[in-house]
Amino acid sequence: MRFSVLLLVASSLFAQPSYDLLLKGAHVIDPKNKISGVRDVAIKDGLIAAVAADIPASQGRKVVNVGGLYLTPGIIDLHAHVFAGTAGPMLSGGHSSIFPDAFALKNGVTTVVDAGSSGRRNFEEFKRTVVDRARTRVYVFLNIGGSGMTGEQHEQNVADMDAKAAAELAKAHRDTIVGIKVAHYTGPDWRPVERGVEAGTLANIPVMIDFGQFRSERPFQDLVLKKLRPGDIYTHAYYVPVPMLDDNGKVLPYLFEARKRGVLFDVGHGGAAFEFRQAVPAVKQGFVPDTISTDVHSGSINSGMKDQLNVMSKFLNMGMTLDDVVLRSTWNPARIIRRDHQLGHLSVGAVADIAVLGVEKGRFAFVDSFGARMDGSQRLIGELTVASGKVVWDLNGRTRDQWDRLGKYQALGEPHWDGSRGAARPIEVGAPK
Repeated sequence: MRFSVLLLVASSLFAQPSYDLLLKGAHVIDPKNKISGVRDVAIKDGLIAAVAADIPASQGRKVVNVGGLYLTPGIIDLHAHVFAGTAGPMLSGGHSSIFPDAFALKNGVTTVVDAGSSGRRNFEEFKRTVVDRARTRVYVFLNIGGSGMTGEQHEQNVADMDAKAAAELAKAHRDTIVGIKVAHYTGPDWRPVERGVEAGTLANIPVMIDFGQFRSERPFQDLVLKKLRPGDIYTHAYYVPVPMLDDNGKVLPYLFEARKRGVLFDVGHGGAAFEFRQAVPAVKQGFVPDTISTDVHSGSINSGMKDQLNVMSKFLNMGMTLDDVVLRSTWNPARIIRRDHQLGHLSVGAVADIAVLGVEKGRFAFVDSFGARMDGSQRLIGELTVASGKVVWDLNGRTRDQWDRLGKYQALGEPHWDGSRGAARPIEVGAPK
Protein backbone atom coordinates (compact mmCIF):
# COMPACT_ATOMS: atom_id res chain seq x y z
CA MET A 1 0.00 0.00 0.00
CA ARG A 2 2.77 2.40 0.97
CA PHE A 3 4.58 1.62 -2.29
CA SER A 4 1.45 2.40 -4.32
CA VAL A 5 1.01 5.75 -2.57
CA LEU A 6 4.63 6.65 -3.16
CA LEU A 7 4.34 5.64 -6.79
CA LEU A 8 1.22 7.80 -7.17
CA VAL A 9 2.97 10.81 -5.60
CA ALA A 10 6.04 10.30 -7.75
CA SER A 11 3.91 10.06 -10.89
CA SER A 12 2.06 13.22 -9.93
CA LEU A 13 5.30 15.13 -9.41
CA PHE A 14 6.69 13.83 -12.66
CA ALA A 15 3.61 15.04 -14.54
CA GLN A 16 3.87 18.62 -13.30
CA PRO A 17 4.67 21.19 -16.01
CA SER A 18 8.35 22.01 -16.43
CA TYR A 19 7.90 25.69 -17.34
CA ASP A 20 6.00 28.65 -15.93
CA LEU A 21 5.24 30.14 -19.34
CA LEU A 22 5.50 28.65 -22.81
CA LEU A 23 5.24 30.88 -25.88
CA LYS A 24 4.58 28.80 -28.97
CA GLY A 25 4.87 29.33 -32.67
CA ALA A 26 6.39 32.81 -33.09
CA HIS A 27 9.14 33.70 -35.53
CA VAL A 28 12.02 34.17 -33.08
CA ILE A 29 14.69 36.76 -33.88
CA ASP A 30 17.68 36.42 -31.57
CA PRO A 31 20.71 38.05 -33.23
CA LYS A 32 23.20 36.99 -30.57
CA ASN A 33 22.39 33.31 -31.14
CA LYS A 34 21.83 33.74 -34.90
CA ILE A 35 18.24 32.51 -34.69
CA SER A 36 15.65 33.74 -37.16
CA GLY A 37 12.87 31.22 -37.55
CA VAL A 38 9.85 29.67 -35.89
CA ARG A 39 10.62 28.48 -32.38
CA ASP A 40 8.95 27.92 -29.02
CA VAL A 41 10.33 29.76 -25.99
CA ALA A 42 9.95 28.50 -22.43
CA ILE A 43 10.40 30.47 -19.20
CA LYS A 44 11.09 29.21 -15.70
CA ASP A 45 11.77 31.26 -12.55
CA GLY A 46 12.18 34.49 -14.50
CA LEU A 47 14.82 33.07 -16.87
CA ILE A 48 14.87 31.65 -20.38
CA ALA A 49 14.64 27.90 -19.89
CA ALA A 50 14.46 26.55 -23.45
CA VAL A 51 14.27 27.64 -27.08
CA ALA A 52 13.36 24.85 -29.47
CA ALA A 53 11.41 24.03 -32.61
CA ASP A 54 8.60 22.25 -30.76
CA ILE A 55 8.24 22.18 -26.99
CA PRO A 56 5.22 20.06 -25.96
CA ALA A 57 2.37 22.16 -24.62
CA SER A 58 2.05 19.77 -21.68
CA GLN A 59 5.35 21.15 -20.33
CA GLY A 60 3.98 24.66 -19.80
CA ARG A 61 1.87 25.74 -16.83
CA LYS A 62 0.67 28.62 -18.99
CA VAL A 63 0.78 28.12 -22.77
CA VAL A 64 0.27 31.04 -25.15
CA ASN A 65 -0.06 30.74 -28.92
CA VAL A 66 1.89 33.57 -30.57
CA GLY A 67 1.91 32.11 -34.06
CA GLY A 68 2.13 34.66 -36.84
CA LEU A 69 4.02 37.12 -34.63
CA TYR A 70 7.70 37.90 -34.03
CA LEU A 71 9.40 37.20 -30.71
CA THR A 72 12.58 39.08 -29.79
CA PRO A 73 14.64 39.76 -26.70
CA GLY A 74 13.27 42.62 -24.61
CA ILE A 75 14.05 45.92 -26.34
CA ILE A 76 16.68 48.21 -24.81
CA ASP A 77 16.21 51.95 -25.37
CA LEU A 78 19.72 53.35 -25.09
CA HIS A 79 18.68 57.01 -24.92
CA ALA A 80 15.72 57.99 -22.73
CA HIS A 81 14.86 60.63 -20.12
CA VAL A 82 13.02 59.17 -17.14
CA PHE A 83 14.07 61.28 -14.13
CA ALA A 84 10.47 62.42 -13.72
CA GLY A 85 9.47 64.61 -10.80
CA THR A 86 8.01 67.91 -9.69
CA ALA A 87 11.13 70.08 -9.86
CA GLY A 88 9.96 72.33 -12.67
CA PRO A 89 9.93 71.82 -16.44
CA MET A 90 13.38 70.34 -17.05
CA LEU A 91 14.63 66.78 -17.60
CA SER A 92 16.42 66.51 -14.25
CA GLY A 93 13.68 65.74 -11.74
CA GLY A 94 11.13 67.73 -13.71
CA HIS A 95 8.09 67.04 -15.84
CA SER A 96 9.95 66.92 -19.16
CA SER A 97 11.12 63.46 -18.16
CA ILE A 98 8.55 60.65 -18.12
CA PHE A 99 8.27 57.79 -15.62
CA PRO A 100 9.36 54.76 -17.67
CA ASP A 101 6.44 52.42 -16.97
CA ALA A 102 4.12 54.94 -18.64
CA PHE A 103 5.55 54.31 -22.11
CA ALA A 104 8.15 51.55 -22.21
CA LEU A 105 6.50 48.21 -21.49
CA LYS A 106 3.68 48.53 -24.04
CA ASN A 107 6.35 48.94 -26.73
CA GLY A 108 8.30 45.82 -25.81
CA VAL A 109 10.92 47.95 -24.05
CA THR A 110 12.02 46.22 -20.86
CA THR A 111 15.18 48.29 -20.26
CA VAL A 112 15.81 52.02 -20.66
CA VAL A 113 19.05 53.90 -20.23
CA ASP A 114 18.59 57.42 -18.95
CA ALA A 115 20.92 59.64 -20.96
CA GLY A 116 22.29 62.22 -18.57
CA SER A 117 19.19 63.57 -16.86
CA SER A 118 20.98 63.34 -13.51
CA GLY A 119 24.46 64.35 -12.39
CA ARG A 120 26.39 63.41 -9.31
CA ARG A 121 24.48 65.93 -7.16
CA ASN A 122 21.05 64.42 -7.78
CA PHE A 123 21.74 60.85 -8.89
CA GLU A 124 20.80 59.47 -5.46
CA GLU A 125 17.40 61.19 -5.67
CA PHE A 126 16.89 59.77 -9.18
CA LYS A 127 17.77 56.30 -7.97
CA ARG A 128 15.45 56.53 -4.98
CA THR A 129 12.44 58.02 -6.76
CA VAL A 130 12.58 56.31 -10.16
CA VAL A 131 15.24 53.65 -10.66
CA ASP A 132 14.35 51.62 -7.57
CA ARG A 133 10.60 51.98 -8.07
CA ALA A 134 10.08 51.37 -11.77
CA ARG A 135 8.89 48.06 -13.15
CA THR A 136 10.99 48.85 -16.23
CA ARG A 137 14.69 48.20 -15.72
CA VAL A 138 16.55 51.54 -15.62
CA TYR A 139 20.27 52.13 -16.15
CA VAL A 140 21.98 55.51 -16.15
CA PHE A 141 24.46 57.53 -18.15
CA LEU A 142 25.64 59.96 -15.48
CA ASN A 143 25.90 63.56 -16.67
CA ILE A 144 29.36 65.07 -16.40
CA GLY A 145 27.60 68.22 -15.16
CA GLY A 146 27.00 67.99 -11.42
CA SER A 147 23.28 68.78 -11.58
CA GLY A 148 22.43 67.00 -14.81
CA MET A 149 19.92 68.55 -17.17
CA THR A 150 18.48 71.27 -14.97
CA GLY A 151 18.72 74.04 -17.55
CA GLU A 152 21.10 76.24 -19.47
CA GLN A 153 22.84 77.87 -16.49
CA HIS A 154 23.92 74.57 -14.94
CA GLU A 155 24.63 72.73 -18.19
CA GLN A 156 27.15 75.40 -19.27
CA ASN A 157 28.96 75.43 -15.90
CA VAL A 158 32.26 73.80 -16.79
CA ALA A 159 33.52 74.37 -13.24
CA ASP A 160 30.96 71.81 -12.03
CA MET A 161 32.13 69.14 -14.47
CA ASP A 162 34.31 67.08 -12.15
CA ALA A 163 35.66 64.01 -13.92
CA LYS A 164 37.11 62.34 -10.82
CA ALA A 165 33.98 62.84 -8.72
CA ALA A 166 31.77 61.52 -11.51
CA ALA A 167 33.99 58.48 -11.96
CA GLU A 168 34.00 57.72 -8.23
CA LEU A 169 30.20 57.82 -8.11
CA ALA A 170 29.99 55.61 -11.17
CA LYS A 171 32.33 53.07 -9.62
CA ALA A 172 30.28 53.08 -6.42
CA HIS A 173 27.08 52.36 -8.39
CA ARG A 174 28.22 49.95 -11.09
CA ASP A 175 24.90 48.14 -10.80
CA THR A 176 23.11 51.22 -12.17
CA ILE A 177 25.54 53.68 -13.79
CA VAL A 178 26.69 52.28 -17.13
CA GLY A 179 28.25 55.35 -18.75
CA ILE A 180 28.95 59.08 -18.75
CA LYS A 181 26.91 61.65 -20.70
CA VAL A 182 28.10 64.98 -22.11
CA ALA A 183 25.34 67.18 -23.54
CA HIS A 184 24.08 70.57 -24.69
CA TYR A 185 27.32 72.52 -24.37
CA THR A 186 27.39 75.71 -26.44
CA GLY A 187 30.92 76.97 -25.73
CA PRO A 188 33.80 76.95 -28.20
CA ASP A 189 36.12 74.60 -26.28
CA TRP A 190 36.48 70.86 -25.73
CA ARG A 191 36.52 70.83 -21.91
CA PRO A 192 33.16 69.05 -21.34
CA VAL A 193 34.05 66.34 -23.86
CA GLU A 194 37.54 65.92 -22.41
CA ARG A 195 36.25 65.70 -18.86
CA GLY A 196 33.56 63.25 -19.87
CA VAL A 197 36.11 61.02 -21.58
CA GLU A 198 38.40 61.33 -18.54
CA ALA A 199 35.56 60.19 -16.26
CA GLY A 200 34.75 57.31 -18.60
CA THR A 201 38.39 56.26 -18.65
CA LEU A 202 38.71 56.38 -14.86
CA ALA A 203 35.54 54.35 -14.37
CA ASN A 204 36.11 52.11 -17.40
CA ILE A 205 32.71 52.86 -18.91
CA PRO A 206 31.61 54.36 -22.26
CA VAL A 207 30.76 58.00 -22.90
CA MET A 208 27.73 59.23 -24.83
CA ILE A 209 28.01 62.63 -26.51
CA ASP A 210 25.22 65.00 -27.48
CA PHE A 211 27.40 67.59 -29.21
CA GLY A 212 25.20 70.54 -28.33
CA GLN A 213 25.93 73.54 -30.52
CA PHE A 214 28.06 72.80 -33.58
CA ARG A 215 30.89 75.34 -33.72
CA SER A 216 33.80 75.80 -36.09
CA GLU A 217 36.22 76.00 -33.13
CA ARG A 218 35.51 72.36 -32.31
CA PRO A 219 34.74 70.53 -35.57
CA PHE A 220 32.46 67.52 -35.34
CA GLN A 221 34.93 65.51 -37.40
CA ASP A 222 37.51 65.95 -34.64
CA LEU A 223 35.04 64.62 -32.09
CA VAL A 224 34.57 61.26 -33.80
CA LEU A 225 38.08 60.96 -35.30
CA LYS A 226 40.19 62.21 -32.39
CA LYS A 227 38.35 62.82 -29.12
CA LEU A 228 36.19 59.73 -28.63
CA ARG A 229 37.51 56.30 -27.76
CA PRO A 230 36.45 52.98 -29.31
CA GLY A 231 33.14 52.07 -27.66
CA ASP A 232 32.10 55.68 -27.07
CA ILE A 233 28.79 56.80 -28.57
CA TYR A 234 27.68 59.79 -30.56
CA THR A 235 23.91 60.18 -30.24
CA HIS A 236 21.63 62.14 -32.64
CA ALA A 237 23.42 60.54 -35.59
CA TYR A 238 20.98 61.87 -38.20
CA TYR A 239 20.68 65.41 -36.85
CA VAL A 240 20.87 67.97 -39.67
CA PRO A 241 23.89 69.91 -38.27
CA VAL A 242 25.99 66.72 -38.43
CA PRO A 243 28.20 67.03 -41.55
CA MET A 244 26.99 63.80 -43.15
CA LEU A 245 26.38 64.32 -46.88
CA ASP A 246 28.40 66.07 -49.56
CA ASP A 247 26.88 68.31 -52.23
CA ASN A 248 25.98 65.25 -54.27
CA GLY A 249 24.21 63.53 -51.38
CA LYS A 250 27.02 61.05 -50.71
CA VAL A 251 27.93 60.07 -47.17
CA LEU A 252 31.20 61.74 -46.19
CA PRO A 253 34.05 59.21 -45.85
CA TYR A 254 35.14 60.37 -42.39
CA LEU A 255 31.99 58.83 -40.87
CA PHE A 256 32.99 55.38 -42.07
CA GLU A 257 36.52 56.05 -40.78
CA ALA A 258 35.12 56.94 -37.36
CA ARG A 259 33.14 53.71 -37.33
CA LYS A 260 36.29 51.76 -38.16
CA ARG A 261 37.90 53.43 -35.13
CA GLY A 262 35.15 51.89 -33.02
CA VAL A 263 33.04 55.01 -32.46
CA LEU A 264 29.35 54.09 -32.23
CA PHE A 265 26.42 56.02 -33.70
CA ASP A 266 23.06 56.08 -31.91
CA VAL A 267 19.79 57.40 -33.33
CA GLY A 268 18.57 59.41 -30.32
CA HIS A 269 15.54 60.60 -32.31
CA GLY A 270 14.15 63.11 -29.81
CA GLY A 271 12.04 66.12 -30.66
CA ALA A 272 14.59 67.88 -32.85
CA ALA A 273 17.41 65.52 -33.79
CA PHE A 274 16.22 63.17 -36.55
CA GLU A 275 15.68 64.17 -40.16
CA PHE A 276 14.78 61.95 -43.09
CA ARG A 277 16.90 64.12 -45.39
CA GLN A 278 19.93 62.77 -43.52
CA ALA A 279 18.73 59.30 -42.57
CA VAL A 280 17.25 58.03 -45.84
CA PRO A 281 20.31 58.59 -48.06
CA ALA A 282 22.70 57.52 -45.29
CA VAL A 283 20.90 54.23 -44.67
CA LYS A 284 20.69 53.51 -48.40
CA GLN A 285 24.47 54.01 -48.61
CA GLY A 286 25.19 51.69 -45.70
CA PHE A 287 25.63 54.17 -42.88
CA VAL A 288 23.11 52.55 -40.56
CA PRO A 289 22.90 53.21 -36.80
CA ASP A 290 24.63 50.99 -34.29
CA THR A 291 21.68 51.47 -31.94
CA ILE A 292 18.09 52.63 -32.40
CA SER A 293 16.81 54.78 -29.54
CA THR A 294 14.12 57.32 -28.81
CA ASP A 295 15.46 60.23 -26.72
CA VAL A 296 12.01 60.06 -25.19
CA HIS A 297 10.72 63.02 -23.19
CA SER A 298 7.43 64.87 -22.90
CA GLY A 299 8.08 66.73 -26.16
CA SER A 300 9.30 63.92 -28.39
CA ILE A 301 6.65 61.42 -27.33
CA ASN A 302 3.95 63.77 -28.60
CA SER A 303 5.64 64.69 -31.90
CA GLY A 304 7.38 62.83 -34.70
CA MET A 305 9.23 60.38 -32.46
CA LYS A 306 6.21 58.88 -30.63
CA ASP A 307 7.76 55.66 -29.27
CA GLN A 308 10.44 53.02 -29.75
CA LEU A 309 8.43 50.88 -32.15
CA ASN A 310 7.62 53.90 -34.29
CA VAL A 311 11.34 54.73 -34.57
CA MET A 312 12.16 51.11 -35.39
CA SER A 313 9.40 51.13 -38.02
CA LYS A 314 11.01 54.12 -39.72
CA PHE A 315 14.20 52.15 -40.31
CA LEU A 316 12.19 49.14 -41.44
CA ASN A 317 10.58 51.34 -44.09
CA MET A 318 13.97 52.79 -45.07
CA GLY A 319 14.97 49.32 -46.22
CA MET A 320 16.58 47.68 -43.21
CA THR A 321 15.50 44.12 -42.48
CA LEU A 322 13.55 43.34 -39.34
CA ASP A 323 16.42 41.14 -38.15
CA ASP A 324 18.81 44.09 -38.46
CA VAL A 325 16.43 46.49 -36.73
CA VAL A 326 16.07 44.03 -33.86
CA LEU A 327 19.85 43.62 -33.61
CA ARG A 328 20.26 47.38 -33.14
CA SER A 329 17.49 47.51 -30.55
CA THR A 330 18.49 44.53 -28.38
CA TRP A 331 21.87 42.83 -28.65
CA ASN A 332 23.90 45.88 -29.69
CA PRO A 333 22.76 48.14 -26.82
CA ALA A 334 23.18 45.27 -24.34
CA ARG A 335 26.81 44.94 -25.37
CA ILE A 336 27.44 48.69 -25.28
CA ILE A 337 26.28 48.95 -21.65
CA ARG A 338 28.03 45.66 -20.82
CA ARG A 339 24.93 43.81 -19.71
CA ASP A 340 25.17 41.21 -22.47
CA HIS A 341 25.55 38.32 -20.03
CA GLN A 342 21.92 38.87 -18.91
CA LEU A 343 20.11 41.00 -21.48
CA GLY A 344 19.62 41.39 -25.21
CA HIS A 345 19.39 37.69 -26.10
CA LEU A 346 17.40 34.51 -25.49
CA SER A 347 20.15 32.15 -24.35
CA VAL A 348 19.16 29.60 -21.74
CA GLY A 349 19.77 31.22 -18.36
CA ALA A 350 19.34 34.80 -19.61
CA VAL A 351 16.80 37.09 -17.98
CA ALA A 352 13.39 36.37 -19.52
CA ASP A 353 12.81 39.78 -21.08
CA ILE A 354 10.78 39.29 -24.26
CA ALA A 355 8.96 41.42 -26.81
CA VAL A 356 6.29 39.84 -29.01
CA LEU A 357 5.66 42.07 -31.99
CA GLY A 358 3.24 42.21 -34.87
CA VAL A 359 4.08 43.64 -38.29
CA GLU A 360 1.09 45.40 -39.81
CA LYS A 361 0.98 45.83 -43.58
CA GLY A 362 -0.78 48.77 -45.18
CA ARG A 363 -0.37 52.45 -45.94
CA PHE A 364 1.32 54.34 -43.13
CA ALA A 365 3.20 57.60 -42.72
CA PHE A 366 6.03 58.64 -40.41
CA VAL A 367 7.13 62.11 -39.36
CA ASP A 368 10.63 63.37 -38.54
CA SER A 369 11.75 66.11 -36.17
CA PHE A 370 11.29 68.83 -38.79
CA GLY A 371 7.71 67.77 -39.55
CA ALA A 372 8.58 66.09 -42.84
CA ARG A 373 6.68 62.92 -43.79
CA MET A 374 7.88 59.60 -45.15
CA ASP A 375 5.31 57.10 -46.44
CA GLY A 376 5.69 53.44 -45.58
CA SER A 377 4.02 50.06 -45.98
CA GLN A 378 4.63 48.39 -42.60
CA ARG A 379 4.78 49.16 -38.91
CA LEU A 380 5.54 47.33 -35.70
CA ILE A 381 2.94 46.76 -32.99
CA GLY A 382 3.63 45.67 -29.41
CA GLU A 383 1.48 42.60 -28.77
CA LEU A 384 3.00 41.11 -25.61
CA THR A 385 5.83 42.06 -23.26
CA VAL A 386 7.46 39.81 -20.68
CA ALA A 387 9.81 41.34 -18.11
CA SER A 388 11.83 39.04 -15.85
CA GLY A 389 9.42 36.24 -16.67
CA LYS A 390 6.22 38.19 -15.91
CA VAL A 391 3.69 39.31 -18.49
CA VAL A 392 3.52 43.09 -18.14
CA TRP A 393 1.74 44.03 -21.39
CA ASP A 394 -0.85 42.05 -23.32
CA LEU A 395 -2.51 44.09 -26.07
CA ASN A 396 -5.06 41.52 -27.14
CA GLY A 397 -5.45 39.41 -24.02
CA ARG A 398 -3.55 36.45 -25.42
CA THR A 399 -2.62 35.25 -21.93
CA ARG A 400 -6.18 35.60 -20.60
CA ASP A 401 -9.07 33.10 -20.49
CA GLN A 402 -12.33 33.66 -22.36
CA TRP A 403 -14.91 35.31 -20.13
CA ASP A 404 -17.69 32.77 -20.75
CA ARG A 405 -15.45 29.82 -19.90
CA LEU A 406 -14.85 30.91 -16.35
CA GLY A 407 -16.86 30.18 -13.24
CA LYS A 408 -17.58 32.87 -10.71
CA TYR A 409 -14.82 35.41 -10.47
CA GLN A 410 -14.04 38.66 -8.72
CA ALA A 411 -13.48 42.01 -10.38
CA LEU A 412 -9.99 42.15 -11.81
CA GLY A 413 -9.05 45.75 -11.17
CA GLU A 414 -5.55 46.91 -12.05
CA PRO A 415 -2.45 44.73 -11.61
CA HIS A 416 -0.76 45.37 -8.30
CA TRP A 417 3.01 45.34 -8.07
CA ASP A 418 4.96 44.84 -4.89
CA GLY A 419 7.52 47.46 -5.96
CA SER A 420 10.51 45.17 -6.47
CA ARG A 421 12.04 44.56 -9.88
CA GLY A 422 11.20 41.20 -11.32
CA ALA A 423 8.58 40.44 -8.69
CA ALA A 424 5.33 41.41 -10.36
CA ARG A 425 2.38 40.28 -8.25
CA PRO A 426 -0.90 40.59 -10.15
CA ILE A 427 -4.08 40.18 -8.09
CA GLU A 428 -4.97 36.52 -8.34
CA VAL A 429 -8.53 36.58 -9.66
CA GLY A 430 -10.31 34.98 -12.53
CA ALA A 431 -9.83 31.35 -11.47
CA PRO A 432 -12.92 29.14 -11.57
CA LYS A 433 -14.71 28.77 -8.24
